[in-house]
Order: sequence, then C-alpha cells, then structure tokens
Amino acid sequence: MSSGLIWVMAGIVGLLLLASAIGLVLDRRVQASGGSAVIDNLNARIRAWWLMVAVLAVAFWAGTTASLVLFAIVSFLALREFLTLTPTRRGDHLALCLCFYVAIPLQYWLIGIGWYGLFSILIPVYGFVLLPAVAALAGDADQFLERTAKVQWGLMLTVFCISHAPALLILEVPGHDSAGPALLLFLLLVVQISDVLQYVFGKLIGRHPVAPTISPGKTVEGLVGGGLAATAVGAGLWWITPFTPWQAAALSALIVLCGFLGGLALSAVKRSLGAKDWGDLLAGHGGMLDRVDSVCFAAPVFFHLVRYFHT
Repeated sequence: MSSGLIWVMAGIVGLLLLASAIGLVLDRRVQASGGSAVIDNLNARIRAWWLMVAVLAVAFWAGTTASLVLFAIVSFLALREFLTLTPTRRGDHLALCLCFYVAIPLQYWLIGIGWYGLFSILIPVYGFVLLPAVAALAGDADQFLERTAKVQWGLMLTVFCISHAPALLILEVPGHDSAGPALLLFLLLVVQISDVLQYVFGKLIGRHPVAPTISPGKTVEGLVGGGLAATAVGAGLWWITPFTPWQAAALSALIVLCGFLGGLALSAVKRSLGAKDWGDLLAGHGGMLDRVDSVCFAAPVFFHLVRYFHT
C-alpha cells in the first residue's frame, strides 16, 4: 500500500480505538443500571467493524488477487443470502449452480486479467440469455417468470454490481500509479461513513421518513445531514485519489445518493419478504448483503464514471 493509504488506514484504526473505548465506558455505566440493548448492539457493531477492517487491510496488503478472492467470497455469501430469502424450485438448480460455480469465479477472473470488454457484458448479456434457457430445459413452468427474475436480479445485484468495487483495482489512471487501491478505499469509506452518519443524524434529528412504508428509519434529515457530512469526508480524502477536491466532493455526493437508493431498494425487497435482515453472519450487522447493499448500487456508477473521465 502507498503511504497515503497507510495513513488513512491508521486513521480508521484510531477511530475504531476511540469507538471501542467509548463503547466500553458506556457498557460499564449501563451495567450498573441493568444493561442496555442499545449499548450492546453498539458494541457488537464495533466488534464487527474491527473484523471487517482487519480483513480488508490484509487484502490490501496481500495485493489484487487477494482482494478479488475476498470480494468473490462476499458475492458468494450475498447471493446465498438473497436466494435463501427468495426460494426457488428444483427446476432452477442447474441455473443456480452456474451462478455460484461458473459466473462468480469467471466474473472475478476476467477482472483479474483486465478483460473489461467481457467483464462488463458477461452477466447482463450472456447470463441474461443462458440462465432462463437452462431453467426452461428443466421443464418446470410453474411461476417461471418470477423464478427467473429472482435468479437474474440476485446475480446482477450480488455479483455483477459488487464486482465493480474490486474492478477499480485494475483501472490505470494516467499520472497516478497504483490508483486502484485508493479508489476502492475511497468508495468503501464514503459508502460506509454515509450509512453510519445517516443513521446517527436520523436518530438525532430525523422527523420526516423518506419512504415510511418501506424503511421508516430512513429520514430526510438523516439523508441530508449524513450525506453532507459523508460528502465532506470524501472531499477531504481527495489527496489519495486522482480527483481534485471538487471532483471528490461531487463523486462522494453521487456515491451517497446511489448508496441510499440501494439500501432503500433492498429494504423494499426485505419488507416484501417479511424479513428484517438478510442474514445473521455479522453480529450487530445482519447478513453480508445488509453490509453491502449500498455498495451494490454505488460501485458500478462510480467505476464507470471514473473509467470514462479519468482513464
């Protein structure tokens, strides 16, 4: 990693140390009065963040291949969660095998060798054509359109969209050697900081839900306050990226918006299924898809804008 990335990672560790200390103090205080579910949830989230940051730091240190393997695992787990909550039928089994054991490794292998042309159309073109045909050959027409939509949407969301995050590692920006890791860290930081600050602002001053029947906790005040704060953080990180401060601010605002829409869309899916979380893989954070729902929408938009304007 570059010295700039090391400094940023050190800052993240410092913030987590501070958060852990605050969580410890709060926990000791509430234990004297019988405990608090809110504080317990807070500390569970902090512990999960330590784990996620540690895994990400190791992947950055180990290089592009390790990062691609990490995100391939993320895609695998997220797709499994999505399909667990949206059950399919026996006639879909071969199509599902192709999703898990062909599409995921092939998509990330194409990123690894830098084959942008095929990486960008493999799933939306060839997967779109092949998967329903394979399912049709099984001879099960019951709810065929609904089942096909579930499989294809799940694959697009959890593999195609998420894979655009590590695809930033292969971008070559003139005048900026090894810009990929900085771009990936920039994306992930802005997305996650936005999620956290929208939650904080929403709890503190939130009064007007954006979509009360879909996600009552997502408020206009949370979106504006958390979004502006995350945009300011992103603008402050311009020095590790190929962007000017104004470009970093504009891209951060776009990441915030796309991330918010991703979280809202997946909240609608969960509500339609009667589920609170996609899973329980991460204590205090729900499932893998609960952690990357914002990345799903933000990553492809960010990737293609950077590729178009900076490469």
